[in-house]
Order: sequence, then structure tokens, then C-alpha cells
Amino acid sequence: MKSVQQEVDERSNLTNSNKFELLLFRLGADANGEHSELFGINVFKIREIVAMPEVTAVAGSPPHMLGVVNLRGQIITVLDLPGIVGVTPKTGLNIMLVTEFARTTQAFAVESVDEIVRLDWSQVLTAEGTAGGKVTSIARVDGDVQNTRLAQVLDVETILRELVPSEGKDVDPETIGPKVILKPGAVILAADDSVVARNLIEKGLEAMGVHFIMTKSGKEAWDRLQHISDGAKAEGVPITDRVAMILTDLEMPEMDGFTLTRLVKQDARFAKIPVVIHSSLSGKTNEDHVKGVGADAYVAKFSAEELAGTIRTVLAKAAA
Repeated sequence: MKSVQQEVDERSNLTNSNKFELLLFRLGADANGEHSELFGINVFKIREIVAMPEVTAVAGSPPHMLGVVNLRGQIITVLDLPGIVGVTPKTGLNIMLVTEFARTTQAFAVESVDEIVRLDWSQVLTAEGTAGGKVTSIARVDGDVQNTRLAQVLDVETILRELVPSEGKDVDPETIGPKVILKPGAVILAADDSVVARNLIEKGLEAMGVHFIMTKSGKEAWDRLQHISDGAKAEGVPITDRVAMILTDLEMPEMDGFTLTRLVKQDARFAKIPVVIHSSLSGKTNEDHVKGVGADAYVAKFSAEELAGTIRTVLAKAAA
């Protein structure tokens, strides 16, 4: 029987093979009272799963915010996930998923939890625009087989941002610091599957004054890098004259950020391109993996000032 530490280590080491674990859960039925669909969230974002406690309503709360709970001395906001995606629980809100990501802790009420499945990111296909932008991808739970179960992977960052908007400006040109100067013709190649994250990153890079190419997955970024490399070779210039840095998320369909970073750093053509991982998955374990795959820096989402500072530091080091 595996020890708790063995299970943690095994789960953590999935990042070395483009794999991850997805918690499958159900929210309820559609408008016709049918089809209780599967939804999923990366296990790395789950702090704990508990039976639904008593929730204290908060005066003036926005729609779909149930209230707050006191969980071992910490006050946590509880969000009605079925209400957010437009379905109705058949048996009620029975389970609370406590999540940690993007520097925040919050809880999502769901109807039931099914299981945890281990998947390859190649089993996950982008699904941008689904469910009003609240779903980033569709996971083929049983692999590429006929009648596989399909799970909608929710963009919890987008959901949280819509319900609990941040105070002040997301990107303030007054505080983001001096412009970043790249070589003429060079860009920052960025990858993120979240619509909200891409929008924030684009605003930040624009405020820094850099040219960039935005992609929606690690695979798209890798393919784009190959294309740019072919063009640079035809021009007779090094790839670093065309791609100054790669900025990548970790969780992405088809190819995650760990795999993208490892491919870049193990390829002699691209090894000198600095890679910065920009993720809502925080914590020492993930930061250790970042070092393990050879990334040049890690910055947690989302602080435009921290992102800008990290980009400047990494670019300066690469130019030294």
C-alpha cells in the first residue's frame, strides 16, 4: 500500500510526462432535467473536498455567491458552480471543493464528485467559447476511443474573475515600469489557454512596449516556434533574434507548459531562449518542477508589475 508521500511524489512527477490528474464532478441536469454532464478541474488546484457545511449569506453578495464559511479559522467565499454554468442540481449542493490558485483560496459548491482520473494532455482538446467562455477544454476521459466519456474542464480563473472582480486597474502603465527594449524584429512568444489570462498578458506586454505572439496551447506555441525558426534559418539569423523569450502557462490542452519548456531547453536550436512560466498553480512543489524542466523563472498569476519585473530580469540575464 502506497504511503501518502509516495502518492504525492507520484502525482507531482506526472509533470515529467505531459500528464495530469483531473477531478471529475457533476453539477446537475440541464433545463429539461436530463443529462448530468461531467465537469473537471486539475487536482493541483484542489486543496480539499468536504461535505457541504452551513454557509453564512453575505448582504449585497453578487449572483451565485452563496456566502462564506469558516473552515478551521479561515473565512472562505463559497460560489454556486451549478448556477454559474446554468444547470440545476437534482439532489442539492452536497459537496464543497476548496481550491487554491492565482494567490487566492475559494470554494465551489457542486452536486457530487465522481473520481480522479489520470490523463495525458493530448487527451484534452481546446474548447474556447464553450459555455460562455467558462470552459477551456474538453477531456476525452477514456482516451481516443468511440463513446469515450467527455468532461468539460472549467476555466475557474475566468469564473472567479467575473464573480469577484479585482480592485483597481489590472495593468497600470504608471506602475509597470520602463519600456522593455527587444532586438528589432524580436517578439515574446506567449501561450495560455484562458481567455481572461491572455487578455491580461496582452495588456501587460503592450504596456511594456514589446511585440508578442499569443498562442492558446503549448502545442500551438511549439509549432509556431518551429515556423519562426525555419524563417530565421532562411534569413541567416539566430532564433534569439526573432524570439526573445517564451512566456508559458502550465495547464494547457494538448501540451502543457512543463512539456513545452522541456522541449525548448532540450533542443539545441532553442536552448538559449529564456523561458518564463506564468501560472495560477503556485506552491513549492510546482516551483521545484519549474526548475527541474529548466525554466529560467516562475511568476504566479496575476500581477502585471511582478510579471514585468521578471521579464526584465530574465531578459537582462540572457543578454549579459
